Amino acid sequence: MEISSATNSATSNSANATPQRNITDSLGGLKLDDFFDLMIKELQNQDPLNPQDSDKILQQFSQLRQIGATDKLNETLDSVLLGQQLSNASALIDKSIVGLSDDGTNIEGVVDRVTLEDGLAKLHIGDQTVSITNIREIHPPEPTTG
Repeated sequence: MEISSATNSATSNSANATPQRNITDSLGGLKLDDFFDLMIKELQNQDPLNPQDSDKILQQFSQLRQIGATDKLNETLDSVLLGQQLSNASALIDKSIVGLSDDGTNIEGVVDRVTLEDGLAKLHIGDQTVSITNIREIHPPEPTTG
């Protein structure tokens, strides 16, 4: 009888144990340190009669590292894109452009400065702004006579 009660106790404990989750299913803002904390808690709370498979843990760790590497690559590419936008936009200073202003009107004029707003290069023509993606024409600067 005691064996039956011990078996029932072990079964109910394993049912109440924290379920193993695939780290890629609900990554959200999970970082590597968070994963290690979660992995340690899972190892501490696992059923000693039915331990977790270490291959699954290593697979999850490998997946997390791949996701981290992809995120870092995306951040690097975003930085390169922003640098390229700034370079392209600054090359348009003192050039005449035709485009769609941020308020939705057609605008033509000489770019006098460039700013960054929300990760996008903005060209300023007087008091109006044009996103670099809304340029339709670029004209060389007017020749100066003197």
